Amino acid sequence: MTIITLPTADQAPVVPSRRLSVAPMMDWTDRHCRVFHRHISKHTWLYTEMVTTGALVYGDVERHLRFNEEEHPVALQLGGSDPTDLATSAKLGEKWGYDEINLNCGCPSERVQKGAFGACLMAEPQLVADCVKAMRDAVSIDVTVKHRIGIDDVQSYDFVRDFVGKVADAGCTTFIVHARNAILKGLSPKENREIPPLKYDYAYQLKRDFPDFEIIINGGIKTEAEIDEHLKHLDGVMLGREAYHNPFVMANFDQRYYGDTTAPLTREQVLEAMIPYIQAQQAQYGPLGLKLNSITRHMLGIMTGLPGARAFRQTLSNSKKLALGDANLLLEAAARLRIAA
Repeated sequence: MTIITLPTADQAPVVPSRRLSVAPMMDWTDRHCRVFHRHISKHTWLYTEMVTTGALVYGDVERHLRFNEEEHPVALQLGGSDPTDLATSAKLGEKWGYDEINLNCGCPSERVQKGAFGACLMAEPQLVADCVKAMRDAVSIDVTVKHRIGIDDVQSYDFVRDFVGKVADAGCTTFIVHARNAILKGLSPKENREIPPLKYDYAYQLKRDFPDFEIIINGGIKTEAEIDEHLKHLDGVMLGREAYHNPFVMANFDQRYYGDTTAPLTREQVLEAMIPYIQAQQAQYGPLGLKLNSITRHMLGIMTGLPGARAFRQTLSNSKKLALGDANLLLEAAARLRIAA
């Protein structure tokens, strides 16, 4: 467990800009995944999985909020619609050392809708504004909103423009725009990431209409060429599934987008850097509290595109080897890749 002592106002740390970030993804961007991603890029912003206010107000706060110091800059994404509960949860996030609080107004799943939050909140911009104000009044760190461009069959740009304008009245100046509609009935979360058409021009227009706001684009972005094009119009780019399935796509982000002159780690160096982390986690939580696969499952895509990548994945997914709990399995998998290649 790592609890960061908050600096005083005159010692506030300088954190990198949100020029590049990895999206919050349920069941994927847990603390182990974020440490792995941090070894690939030192500056790319990382986001937690969505944490509901109920889990923090009534549940195990440590289990949901513990993270590792090397994850910074890291944002806590909250799911909820009650301003008081969100303010309480945001204060907990700040206490635990997160760099940003993000409100989820984009998840379309029916489970989330039953909790009256996620994308369905876009239909209630005043409520979102009230939630944002409550959180901003409670914390000194940034409060941001991640949202879609519309819900169901609402296709007008005016809808998302008015939503952003109303939420901005509460003091929010950073909006992460998943440039698709959210279909609240009839499509699964997976289908909602694929079927509604991408409308990047809506995000571009938001930046033109709100030039002083930080507008970040999300949705279907995979390559540096696509990132470069978006950054001509917007302040930042958020990658989702591509960053998870092909994490080494981020290897040059620090140099290309943050001006870092340090050479990136190679794939094998990333694997080697994860071994001490795994061993420390095993020592802290024990074999019953932490399974090797809970960390290595996030690393299967690091060899994507290389000859022998399949052999690497097979070795790293071997249940008998995983049961032994030996972190050096990472090096064995890398050796299998070289042999197969």
